[in-house]
Amino acid sequence: MKLKDSPAAAGPGLRERNRLDKVARIKSAAKDLFAELGFDRATTRDIARRAHVGLGTLFNYADDKRDLVFLIFNEELDRITDSAFAAVDRRQPLAEQLAAAFGVFYRAFAANPTLSRILLQELTFYSRGRLAGDFQRSKRRTIGFIERLVAEAQREGRLRADEDAAMIALSIFFLYSGAVRYWIASDRPNPKAGIAELQRILKLHVAGLAPPERVRTAGARRK
Repeated sequence: MKLKDSPAAAGPGLRERNRLDKVARIKSAAKDLFAELGFDRATTRDIARRAHVGLGTLFNYADDKRDLVFLIFNEELDRITDSAFAAVDRRQPLAEQLAAAFGVFYRAFAANPTLSRILLQELTFYSRGRLAGDFQRSKRRTIGFIERLVAEAQREGRLRADEDAAMIALSIFFLYSGAVRYWIASDRPNPKAGIAELQRILKLHVAGLAPPERVRTAGARRK
């Protein structure tokens, strides 16, 4: 006797498929209108009309325009974060590891500078709204990955161990946040140039965090 497919194997039901379709249309409409009109001029009413949903339906998924930006980016940012830190070569110096990871973000942001500017320049530290919490969670995941790289460098004696790894990770994230926002503001953000600039900044920062012994040894070699 042939067993019927289980509900899990059959995939999402009609209600879930309808929900996913609405979310996809809202995200697509918001992307298009933010690109065409800019963040300030695009309205939620315009976006709902373009998505062929009612305004009330749109507000079931996002509280306001800022939330729509998070709706567009949140899932993608999780994928980018996983990809970025999975590709790190742990044999490289810390600055190179970090530059390689952040380079994945730079290239992703360069693919759509208009939307990326909205996210990076206006909303990086925005914490209100239904979906802002997911964005902040994604940001904390990124900082957590940085902390693991820092802690590993400390265990191997490549980084000073008298400072908390979490605090060092936060300082590195702040450097990246400032550098990527400065870079994305240019007319034609070039990811290769942006990554190279960030790598130089990271090298300076990491050099300042070298253990005292290493600093003295490097100074002796220069004499």
